[in-house]
Amino acid sequence: MRLTLGRLRTALNVAVRRQLVVRNVAAFVTIPRSLAKAAAEARAERKPWTQDEVKAFLAGITGERLHAPCLLSLMGLRPAEVCGLRWSDVDFEAGTIAAGENTRTLVDGEIEEKEAKSAAGKRGLPMPTTVTKALKALQTLQKKERLKAGDAYVDSGYVLVNELGQPQRSDWLRRRVYELMAKVGVRKVRPYDARHACLTYLAGAGVPDVVLAAWAGHADGGTLAKRVYVHPDSSHLKVAAEHLESGLFG
Repeated sequence: MRLTLGRLRTALNVAVRRQLVVRNVAAFVTIPRSLAKAAAEARAERKPWTQDEVKAFLAGITGERLHAPCLLSLMGLRPAEVCGLRWSDVDFEAGTIAAGENTRTLVDGEIEEKEAKSAAGKRGLPMPTTVTKALKALQTLQKKERLKAGDAYVDSGYVLVNELGQPQRSDWLRRRVYELMAKVGVRKVRPYDARHACLTYLAGAGVPDVVLAAWAGHADGGTLAKRVYVHPDSSHLKVAAEHLESGLFG
């Protein structure tokens, strides 16, 4: 409701500027306290994995086909970003991933592909060593599958594909990740919560808010002072990758 109300207010503000309406009737609309309270309680119940739970899950899926995609989720990529990631977005030489350049998700039963919603959503993330190794192993596996399948193989260019090279959807990824959670015996959380686990860990490790925002692909990096005077660059993001490698993945 909050998201819908925000978009409605924005649309009506544009309408006011264009003199299509006299005033923004949504400007002073508020969400009922009971619904806001229920939403807050629901968020509180959704606890991301702890560091120990992350390590237990990763130890249990080593060698699985989804090892690399799960690491991407635990790097903070959204499920739609994991599904939309292409091999052309992965630069092994530079050691970076162009996250958010393309997303792939299911909308009303149809596959929708698009770029990130904002410029901040497109971000070059340095890869922890563990992620680099897992992606190289996945690429090698796909090359073997391409040779085995011959003409039946679809060279789609995506990182997350089936044995015939066809890209996977976010709903398929969610189901398979839940199956892996059950197989390993870890607490079931939403795949999107892997992103929360990553950012929570980095925040606890002392990574500055503005760097967290850059890593997550958020335009708002915290207080006005931080937004104005702190300018995260690739070196700052590299520190975040090192934190993931030594703590969460190590």
